[in-house]
Amino acid sequence: MTNPAATNFSPEEIKSEGLTLDEYAMICDRLGREPNKAELGMFGVMWSEHCCYKNSRPLLKQFPTQGDRILVGPGENAGVVKISDDIAICFKIESHNRPSAVEPFQGAATGVGGILRDIFTMGARPIASLNSLRFGDLSDPWVRSRVNGVVAGIAGYGNCVGVPTIGGEVYFDAAYNRNPLVNAMAIGILETPTIVKSGASGVGNPVLYVGSTTGRDGMKGASFASAELTDESQKDRPAVQVGDPFLEKSLIEACLEAFKTGAVVAAQDMGAAGLTCSTSEMAAKGGVGIQLDLDKVPARETGMTPYEYLLSESQERMLFVAQQGREQELIDIFHRWGLHAVVAGEVLEEPIVRILWHGIVAAEIPATALADNTPIYYRQFHNTPEYALKAWAWHESAIASKLTTSPDRVLLQLLDSPAIASKAWIYRQYDQQVQNNTVMLPGSGDAAVIRLRDQDFGIGDIQLSPLNQATIGVAATVDCNARYVYLDPYEGAKLAVAEASRNLSCVGAEPLAVTDNLNFGSPEHSTGYWQLAEACRGIAEACRELHTPVTGGNVSLYNETIDPDGNAQPIYPTPVIGTIGLVSDITKICGQAWQVVGDTIYLLGSDRTSLAASEYLAVILGQVTGRPVSVDFDIERRVQAVCRYGIAQGWIASAHDCAEGGIAVAIAESCITSNLTAHVSLDAIPGLHPHNILFGEGPSRIVVSASAEHRNRWEEYLQAQLADLWQAIGHVTEGDTNLVIAIAGSEASVNLSLNQLKDAHTQAIPRRMQSN
Repeated sequence: MTNPAATNFSPEEIKSEGLTLDEYAMICDRLGREPNKAELGMFGVMWSEHCCYKNSRPLLKQFPTQGDRILVGPGENAGVVKISDDIAICFKIESHNRPSAVEPFQGAATGVGGILRDIFTMGARPIASLNSLRFGDLSDPWVRSRVNGVVAGIAGYGNCVGVPTIGGEVYFDAAYNRNPLVNAMAIGILETPTIVKSGASGVGNPVLYVGSTTGRDGMKGASFASAELTDESQKDRPAVQVGDPFLEKSLIEACLEAFKTGAVVAAQDMGAAGLTCSTSEMAAKGGVGIQLDLDKVPARETGMTPYEYLLSESQERMLFVAQQGREQELIDIFHRWGLHAVVAGEVLEEPIVRILWHGIVAAEIPATALADNTPIYYRQFHNTPEYALKAWAWHESAIASKLTTSPDRVLLQLLDSPAIASKAWIYRQYDQQVQNNTVMLPGSGDAAVIRLRDQDFGIGDIQLSPLNQATIGVAATVDCNARYVYLDPYEGAKLAVAEASRNLSCVGAEPLAVTDNLNFGSPEHSTGYWQLAEACRGIAEACRELHTPVTGGNVSLYNETIDPDGNAQPIYPTPVIGTIGLVSDITKICGQAWQVVGDTIYLLGSDRTSLAASEYLAVILGQVTGRPVSVDFDIERRVQAVCRYGIAQGWIASAHDCAEGGIAVAIAESCITSNLTAHVSLDAIPGLHPHNILFGEGPSRIVVSASAEHRNRWEEYLQAQLADLWQAIGHVTEGDTNLVIAIAGSEASVNLSLNQLKDAHTQAIPRRMQSN
């Protein structure tokens, strides 16, 4: 057997694989020769930003990754967190941005399928999914078509595979007009006695290919996901995978059954970069080699070349290393589930990836050259960009003469803003309750809550305090205010982590760990790298301060649209933070809706607010400027702890974070959700315009309600824990009365009926989606 003759590639051919000429020289150096076509393609996908993080890896090293509950951190298919001595949770978030821009239905659908495979590859049963979506201006028909396609794709796959979509976030901004973001997060509960990892071992052990067949769909998808979008991107539709949720359901059951036999040594999903990624990463992590015979790989198309086999990203496929002599036992399981399963290779002692095809060696590469010994770029930025310096110099005095719109009109406009408006038109298309474990439904609370069930074996050797397994649950959320991050990446990223943690605390959950999805523009531009580096610094600091280590995630760079003149239009830097939390008793959780007429309403936390970087400034005045209010972590931790304790004691009846639109929007949303209203009186604050008090934004602020029965104990606790960082501001009223929010000593006030609030909030997105 001999390697096909190497070819001298033209610069255009090298660049078509997503590689630079310098990287091609590195490839030749690692091989000691020039690559052939298949090998060049393998390097192209594995050295893409999507797979090797060549621009972001140095920045990710600063993230805290250790903790008492962390069983598996970054480096595996997903992170694993210990909930109790009998329960462990697996979770991760990943992006499918470029495919969703080009083919929104399949792009979003396969994004869901891919993240679910990351979960069950670890031996965990997927029990929930969430998503973080960004779209452009809904007045644009192209944008509306992407909204329709992406939402249908998420619903179509998730609903069919039988995993509930329990939460998420959706923002709309012109910054995403031609570059939507589709980030999918999944959560699973470990079903196997040991966590299944991906490092191959055991020289001579058979390598099994299981699942669906391999076709030409998804060709070079990893490289496509690492390139800017242009007017020519529609030609890359073949790079978008096609998924089959019903086949994936069978794959889930077959994999979990196979893992429980103990015959699987290692497992790897064939996601980005397909067979190339799974063979090289399994080999490199195990310090061994893998030989794979493409003639044994089940194919759905005829005449496929090694290049096509190796770069295909056909969905619902896995690669296993099995214990020698037990391969038939595993094959029988997959055949019983109607899936392909074949021995396609073996584990080698020499740490190489060797690919056979028609009796010859089609590719032979050191495993580390593909998976570990990849390019790393230590980029730098020298100065804060001019746009940020200009924004930071902004002061509210610049708009003092423009704050003339009536508070009633401002509130209705903000509730009508798609970023704030009800997302029910979207989440009602998702199955939220399949598996019958969803406790907090989308739209009812600041985070989703799902019930966990007991397992009949211990997880690891970490001993935790006993929990009531009958009522234990997990809360989850995804959060990021990208406008904050754009205007100040360091502070904005800290605020994203803080808000995600705060949203868990608002439902009564203890935040445990984070998975992140870093969506940014090109790191090769000074501004883009500054945004990425400063955001990573902010995430690292916030996760340390809030004791929520990072278990893994995804980096999606080059989210830019190239216009016909060759100018790059980057998205807002969008580091989405996915956070999970422990609910020790699902009977003691809180939603955002008022519960009983007469309950007292309180504001917990800081009175530091600003119209800088706010939804008010963007929607009412059409300005994106200023610097978001920085988070004080001492206050943040205290406010969250008080909220959680109040919920656990049964003192708090509702809790809702003050986020976009400030306290007025938070109160209005609690009214809309509950069909009750409120009478609220806020203190005047020297130097602050009434619009700032009503609509200004700042961290560490939660609106809660409590009954008269608990008022004395609750307020004694508040005084002891928060001192002057709380105030009683009003009470809950009947739904047939108006919402009234007054400011002491000011004529500025809100006075609106529940119907007015509901119409603005609930009809904003449906009305725009129905536009011609």
